[in-house]
Amino acid sequence: MIAKRTGRLVVVAAVPAAVFLTVGLSGPALAEGGKAYQIDLAQLNSSGSRGTAMLSLKGNQLTVQIESEGMVPGSPSAQHLHGSTNGHDFQCPDASDDTNGDGILSNTEATVDYGDINISLTTSGDTQATSGLAVERMPVANKQGKVSYKRTITVSQAVVDHIKDLHIVQHGIDRNKNGKYDFEGAGKSELDPKLPQEATAPTNCGMVMGASVGSLPVGGIETGGGAPQSAATPETAITGSALALSAAVAGAASGALFVARRRAASVRVRTEGMGAAA
Repeated sequence: MIAKRTGRLVVVAAVPAAVFLTVGLSGPALAEGGKAYQIDLAQLNSSGSRGTAMLSLKGNQLTVQIESEGMVPGSPSAQHLHGSTNGHDFQCPDASDDTNGDGILSNTEATVDYGDINISLTTSGDTQATSGLAVERMPVANKQGKVSYKRTITVSQAVVDHIKDLHIVQHGIDRNKNGKYDFEGAGKSELDPKLPQEATAPTNCGMVMGASVGSLPVGGIETGGGAPQSAATPETAITGSALALSAAVAGAASGALFVARRRAASVRVRTEGMGAAA
């Protein structure tokens, strides 16, 4: 399970808020030292859902903006920041994590990969993990199945320090394509039997672009059960290659300069010799 997820390459660690204007997200003005991170949301459960999110940090103030589509029209979408602030390497899941083979990636199956809820992205009230199923305070998709969300919340220093280890997950699928959550599509939710599984199954997931892998591989939900990685990460390999290339270029440049100087000296000696002979 680890091998399929440790091949991420560093693309962008932190990007200016202005970049997000091209994807329909208006980034807030960042104070000096502030950072903004992009998250691209990719579908899970063949939901057809996708989107873009931005996390902007100014001190302990975190602004979350999400623009997504392909959601269930007129239905609330539970959404959270999942992951770890303890250095674990949690990732977005894929279809292979459907361990019971029923054709649906449930939240419980996916949690092994994307970790527990760290922050519930509610529209009002608290944002604690315990509000993860507070569907009455979650954003509701419009008639076109689009969700627009923006909220600024105060977060812990642990979240600030590990923001790149967290990722966004939105929930809610329509397996039987009848335009609503119901029990006929996928039965009861394993999280709350009063809710249909369609309402709690993940519909998309996205990680911070360019986030490096965590210090520990997946080893249980916030338990720290994994051993430290001994192999070099793709990031260190890239850094090493870049340094080697830089050294080679520098060496080549030095060699070329040395040869040029020797040639110039040789020409000068011959010219002086010709002058003496005359």
